[in-house]
Amino acid sequence: MGEPGGERLVREEAGWMRASFLELLFDLVFVFALNQVGLRLIKDFGTGHELLIGEAAPTLLLFLAFWVLWLSTVALTSRRSPDLLLVQIVVFLAMAGAVVMAVVVPQGFEQRALVFAGAYAAVRISRLLLLLVFRRLGFTPSTGLWVAVGAVLWIVGALVHEQGLRAVLWTLGLAIGYFRFTAGFKRFTGAPIAGEHLADRLQQFYLITLGEAIFVAGKALSAGDLGTPHATGLGLAFVAVVLLWRVYFFRAGAVLPLAITGARNPLRQSVAVAGTHLLMIAGVFLAGVSFELYIVEPLGRPEPNWLIAILGGPALFLAGRSLLELQVFSRISRSRLAGLLALGLLIPATWHLPPLAAGGAAAAVLAGVAGSDAWRARGRAPELPAPRI
Repeated sequence: MGEPGGERLVREEAGWMRASFLELLFDLVFVFALNQVGLRLIKDFGTGHELLIGEAAPTLLLFLAFWVLWLSTVALTSRRSPDLLLVQIVVFLAMAGAVVMAVVVPQGFEQRALVFAGAYAAVRISRLLLLLVFRRLGFTPSTGLWVAVGAVLWIVGALVHEQGLRAVLWTLGLAIGYFRFTAGFKRFTGAPIAGEHLADRLQQFYLITLGEAIFVAGKALSAGDLGTPHATGLGLAFVAVVLLWRVYFFRAGAVLPLAITGARNPLRQSVAVAGTHLLMIAGVFLAGVSFELYIVEPLGRPEPNWLIAILGGPALFLAGRSLLELQVFSRISRSRLAGLLALGLLIPATWHLPPLAAGGAAAAVLAGVAGSDAWRARGRAPELPAPRI
């Protein structure tokens, strides 16, 4: 374990491309966090209200807070050696803050908003203080100012009683956090980006989200009725997870490391790819929520609000996957656009159908996209990335 200022400061391209054991441990905290956010969103869908926006928006903010915290930490570990003591301290502090945030997620926007915001702000401020003390890892006065402003917005937002104002303040705090990630990542004291490592980390988080979807589906069946419709729902959920894995890793996902390292501007490409992964991860997360809905109530009364998860999840995933393909190959396959169109057309078609039927229709669209990919790839050599950036 190196001391601050040790020899292996920069994460060099020649080594440490894969995630370290510390980073894998860090990810395990977010398994718990995603589960907590998922349970909260499932509860939001079960409110029975015709309009879901008021219930889902706070949950979305909590989800994005975890994403910004994870991504800002990954930005650091993709530029600096995991052996550096300062880097390890930063990761441990982020882990501790994420655990506290995850624990209070069920009331993280209501009664325990101050605890959630305090933990988030504490991670950001403690990281800032460490960088200030050691004057390492890209600290600048402007960075300190923006981090402090973001933390104040989170704390003030937690203290106000009006939840609408709280949502506005927290949204501004998140925007500042993400802006600082993009700006700081592009000028990180000249340290080269370990593109293969960053791609590996983004794909690991995507797989964690798929695992969370499987966990939600299995738990829904084990805690409820084991009848045929419910078991069919679990089978359908498993097929959907396999398809989400297949569509993601087909071609573009498989060559993502090369698309980052081979880009003309790897830093811009890294920021862009991180944004598209947020869309895909959010889509898979929504799809996982839909598994719970149609496993528990497979033949229940049609709930149009549930289509936000059942059809919206795959649609959000395909939108992000289309952008990823554009970033990697500078084109978008027609199958992705056709899948998005099909999901849009399914909204009126499934409006009055039971949840299991809507879930089956969404899985059929994903199967069509995966089948089109396989058909188009027959007898063709793997395509090399050709990023525009």
